[in-house]
Amino acid sequence: MRAIVTVIGKDRIGIIAGISSILAKCTVNILDISQTTMQEVFTMVMLLDISGLCVPFETLSEQLEGEGKNMGLSVKIQHESVFNSMHRV
Repeated sequence: MRAIVTVIGKDRIGIIAGISSILAKCTVNILDISQTTMQEVFTMVMLLDISGLCVPFETLSEQLEGEGKNMGLSVKIQHESVFNSMHRV
């Protein structure tokens, strides 16, 4: 099972570390990551393997969103199937 995380906000030190440490604690593997900074705006998309997730998906979502709020970022996670359904061409 896979999921997509999106992160958007003002660039600052520690964004990737903050998000990836939550994922590691929840036994989530990062399969792919794309990040860029456009002027001062940080954007990141992560493809995750959540098959080994050790907490409920909702708990992971709450932890990621909480870390995002602490860092002044928008952080969202979706199951891959939901993400794909919402972004069909």
